[in-house]
Amino acid sequence: MTRTDMPSSFDERTMLTTFLDYARATVHAKCEGLSDENAASAPLPGSPLMTISGLVSHLRWVEYSWIQVVLLGEEDEGPWTREDPDREMRIGPDFPIAQLLAEYEAQSARYRELVASMELDTLAKRPVRDGKHVELRWIIMHLIEETARHNGHIDILREMADGVTGD
Repeated sequence: MTRTDMPSSFDERTMLTTFLDYARATVHAKCEGLSDENAASAPLPGSPLMTISGLVSHLRWVEYSWIQVVLLGEEDEGPWTREDPDREMRIGPDFPIAQLLAEYEAQSARYRELVASMELDTLAKRPVRDGKHVELRWIIMHLIEETARHNGHIDILREMADGVTGD
């Protein structure tokens, strides 16, 4: 996976998709060589959901929710429930980090193609906050923000797990 934050051109679409792909690739880079045990460990007191595996799973499902459910208006088949709204983050050591990353990348590839076929001003089929229908460009920006924020969490957890740091 190529990791670059330098777009091939400086039009809006290329910049947005380049930065989203860069943030996605950073997730993979920060998990490189990570053991399943360390990926599933929760070193922060009082934060059992804050694991690298949980964050990778969360990022996968966040993209699913914004693209398939909000943008396309499909039925929500995510793992969360009313009783357990963070269920996608409850990933144990029996779920290999390599599998989580592979699923995330496969889904990212599908969404990359889908987004390429749509105009940035395409309105989401489902309303979000305050009943507003956001545009695809807003969803991409939100996914950049969400992924970048969680990359910071992954970075800290990785350093706590095995001392590995990186850019």
